[in-house]
Amino acid sequence: MKPINDHIDKVLSASESASASARSRLVASWRRSITVHGLDPGRHAPIDRIDQTALSHRRQAMEQFLQVAAPKLDQLFGLVGQSGCAVLLCDFEGVVLDQRCRDADRDIFQSWGLAEGANWSEAAEGTNGIGTCLAENRRIIIHQGDHFLARNTAMSCMDAPIYGPDGQLVGALDVSSARSEQTEAFNRLIAAMVTQTARQIEADTFRAAFPDARILHADADDTEAATLLAIDADDIVIGATRGARRAFGMMATGQINPIPATDLFGRSDGLRGFEKAERAAVIRALTRTGGNVSQAARDLGIGRATLYRRMKRLGIGESTDDLSQV
Repeated sequence: MKPINDHIDKVLSASESASASARSRLVASWRRSITVHGLDPGRHAPIDRIDQTALSHRRQAMEQFLQVAAPKLDQLFGLVGQSGCAVLLCDFEGVVLDQRCRDADRDIFQSWGLAEGANWSEAAEGTNGIGTCLAENRRIIIHQGDHFLARNTAMSCMDAPIYGPDGQLVGALDVSSARSEQTEAFNRLIAAMVTQTARQIEADTFRAAFPDARILHADADDTEAATLLAIDADDIVIGATRGARRAFGMMATGQINPIPATDLFGRSDGLRGFEKAERAAVIRALTRTGGNVSQAARDLGIGRATLYRRMKRLGIGESTDDLSQV
């Protein structure tokens, strides 16, 4: 009982200090849990869960997103599952829509509320991996005693936000550990995998939203962001991920205003990265076809004449020797 009381005293004491809140994001979240959400760190009420009908409606509304994410969840679980971790995918309100865990660990995760239909928003549970990731719109590690509620301090949670093709926050990817002995160093390793997987889900969701477009990658300072553009057959930019929007100064969310790719690439802050990416994409296509321009154009989803124009602009020759030197 003493460790629980000690945790409650620590949270309440730190939250009462305005200077501590200003210095620490964690303490600011604790304070928000009390002053904004009206929560008590000693609360023992069971976690809030939506019913099966409401869960089905939420899943149906995000069906394509869940289908795209499923293989990545399986892959991530294959890496962390044997170490007593569960993988959870949540919507933007913090409700768990999908989960992966070992049968041997299922009961403990169920008892902790780490299961489909559970509401892990910060408003419901105070500071926690899922809810605080969504509230602060950033990747986060909440290790054991970092949690607001004393009843959640046995777990560690590593989370990263996921953004939709329109730049809006659509959910969070979470790995939670059932092992009390899990170290903070191991948490950081898992957190890196969570961030990478979240960006892969974001990129795959973006590609699925623009199935007929050519997708270009950018060289960007933010290596953790999915920085992609969707370009149609007329070389008009019709879509951009959140990372690309930030890199090119576009509106942060919503449908972008179509812009000719040449206009966008001509900006001083984007010429090198996207032109380099376009050149690499053309070279890969030509290399795969042994220099067959017609086949490479079909693979890229553009016309042969269009590909010739791009090759000329990018300084790419047709011969195999030319390709080997670029």
